[in-house]
Amino acid sequence: MGLFDKLRGGSDDRVVFLGIDGVPYELIDDHPDVFENLHAIAEEGASGQIESIVPPESSACWPSLTTGQNPGKTGVYGFQDRERDSYDTYVPMGSHVEATRLWDLVTEDGRDATVLNVPVTFPPSSRIQRQVSGFLSPSIEKAASDDEVRQTLERYDYAIDADAKLGHDDDKTAFIENAHETLEGRRKVFEHYVEADDWDLFFGVFMTPDRVNHFLFGDYATDGEYAAEFLEFYRELDAAIGAIRDRLDDDTELVVASDHGFTREEFEVDVNRWLEEAGWLSYAADADDPDGLEDIADDARAYSLIPGRLFLNLEGREPRGSVAEADYEDVRDELIADLESLEAPDGRAVCDRIVKGEEAFSGNHTDIAPDLVVIPADGFDLKAGFGTDKDVFSEGPRNGMHKFGNASLFTTDADVTVGDDVNLFDVAPTILDQLDVDADRSAFDGESLRAD
Repeated sequence: MGLFDKLRGGSDDRVVFLGIDGVPYELIDDHPDVFENLHAIAEEGASGQIESIVPPESSACWPSLTTGQNPGKTGVYGFQDRERDSYDTYVPMGSHVEATRLWDLVTEDGRDATVLNVPVTFPPSSRIQRQVSGFLSPSIEKAASDDEVRQTLERYDYAIDADAKLGHDDDKTAFIENAHETLEGRRKVFEHYVEADDWDLFFGVFMTPDRVNHFLFGDYATDGEYAAEFLEFYRELDAAIGAIRDRLDDDTELVVASDHGFTREEFEVDVNRWLEEAGWLSYAADADDPDGLEDIADDARAYSLIPGRLFLNLEGREPRGSVAEADYEDVRDELIADLESLEAPDGRAVCDRIVKGEEAFSGNHTDIAPDLVVIPADGFDLKAGFGTDKDVFSEGPRNGMHKFGNASLFTTDADVTVGDDVNLFDVAPTILDQLDVDADRSAFDGESLRAD
């Protein structure tokens, strides 16, 4: 009998989910000495590489992972989305997520859920046991669902996010120290609530790996200046996962997953600048300093939002649309051809593949979906400034970028199989299956990975 059996006196199945934002499977697989605990989890249960979503951007990924549904159903496509029938844009928050989160399904089933640091969950929900909102929360006080939670966060020096601005410095020492401090505060709070032993679903996300990857992954990939510090951070992350695993009993499954992978970044690619140079995008004559969609000209035919989302300036959908609906397919095919010809200064193709909107998105919220999404080749991080005078290709402070194809999934559950066609949409139905929560499987774009 394990610790939790002694405390609870029951044996209901429970799940701990730990998100490791942006951690690629190959990194873990290639370093068993760094990731001893994750390798032990794989040996006990199952593990494998999984696909992210289109586009592989955290603000879109976490709503999809936590609902099992694509952005056409969640209503969140990226860090910046556009208003319907407008050129105005907004930053999606938790209140913008239209699909039902898995912890709400757990609560509706009469169970309890503790949810900590999940991106795109602000403001915190009052419908579940306790919650700390994650990425983009304005403060600890506002991120905490109640005073007890707030006091716990303050006691452990919890930070909502690492200070990414420090990563812009040539000397990464302060950034690395801050990343470790953020990880330590997260670990302490996670352990505190795991040990509270009053939940059926514990769902917590470590987002700091994403920050570390953005500024140090290139060092790791090239054996650069901070390669050793990069791996040491991950040794600490793996130890935190192991410490939580050690606190779980035999009736509690552990699931660890990332929302997207990572690879080395070599160039930032300003897609709107390229569209402007290629004759697709122009700005209004009275826009002295264009800084958004509202400044594009009436004759503009296309524009982009990060990451790699392209929209035609469509008549009847955009306020000043210039592309007639009857010409939509021909114009989109022309844009695809131009994108396929886009090459870096060294001659490499920028686009790995180009996905049409209807191939990736379905649901009640496709009216704000992009017409195309570019999945870039490794090394090319797609940006989308407006009215900038920078070159299409430039080098920024980051040396790591998101990747579609090498996200991670690990679980202690030996009934799970991680095959070749697993993706982010499969995570939520798998967790609900592990919890034995009856949910409408037709609502999911994925399916449970557990054996029937």
